[in-house]
Amino acid sequence: MKAAAPVCQTARVKRLEQCSLDEMKALIATAETPLVFGGLCSHWPLVQAGLRSSKQAMAYLAQFYQGMPVTAYHVAPEHDGRVFYNETLDGFNYQAGKLDLRQLLERLQAEAEADKPAGIYMGSTEIQRCLPGLGIDNSLDLAPIAPLINIWLGNPSRIAAHLDLPHNLACNAVGKRTFTLFPPEQVGNLYIGPMAFAPGGRDISLVDPDKPDLERFPRFAMAMAAALTAELEAGDVLFIPSMWWHHVRASADFNVLITHWWRDSPDYLGRPNNALLHAILSLRSLPKAQRQAWKAMFDHYIFDHDPEALAHIPEAAQGMLTTPLDESNARKLRADLTNKLKR
Repeated sequence: MKAAAPVCQTARVKRLEQCSLDEMKALIATAETPLVFGGLCSHWPLVQAGLRSSKQAMAYLAQFYQGMPVTAYHVAPEHDGRVFYNETLDGFNYQAGKLDLRQLLERLQAEAEADKPAGIYMGSTEIQRCLPGLGIDNSLDLAPIAPLINIWLGNPSRIAAHLDLPHNLACNAVGKRTFTLFPPEQVGNLYIGPMAFAPGGRDISLVDPDKPDLERFPRFAMAMAAALTAELEAGDVLFIPSMWWHHVRASADFNVLITHWWRDSPDYLGRPNNALLHAILSLRSLPKAQRQAWKAMFDHYIFDHDPEALAHIPEAAQGMLTTPLDESNARKLRADLTNKLKR
């Protein structure tokens, strides 16, 4: 097998030091690219405990634990912490199961003594359910936004490039993490794997950015040319805009990340990825000429939508075309769509 071809050095995410929380909130309100806020959460008790030692960070977390089993992943040592598929893409390269968090922390301490440790990883877990009270002093006050706050922890790991619908403020509380971020338009150069069957339930890139096989994935070089890298120390915060792909590498013996997710639209408008699934069902298999005709319709009503284009329709008669769509019309549209999907 030939060695992986070299990939160009990526640009760094813009890093801002000594920002206040209010300054950070003002910046991310209009930001369209990632930003790093150096040391923004360095005062957190969890961060301070981790700077003293991994054991102190674990002990600090354990005092909030109320016994709820958590989902943990075990990755064999030969995979170097990469949470991924098996070779035939019909399964995964890890074992997952429910575990007491205290047992998980004990395993992490044991693996830290191994010459070649197995990967131990707890993915996205809602902080208030798992560790009630931890978020009081170890989360960001984003009011009036009320984000979903999750915790991630483990030893060295590599999480394949994936995207999230919400915006994210990722706070690196313990250890070190490196994010490689790709703009949304690079999706065609990332070689995304099977939909609806992926580690953690997120569609992922099949390319390993640490060892890219450019003979198999030649367009990935273009993705890396557009990529940004963020190296986070304990206390740093990374803003990831909605729909940006990100590969995450945690490199310390013990790493903790606390994320804050929120959307720009109310829940009653539904999830945009449902529209994509419906389009795959009803449009993707049409002849090209018909797909292009529907593309023009989507451009007109969705992607290039201009409220002024509706000036010829009285506002009271606009119904589902009202911008922004109100809850009443959203519910009517959802009911109509649900009935049509049943046919």
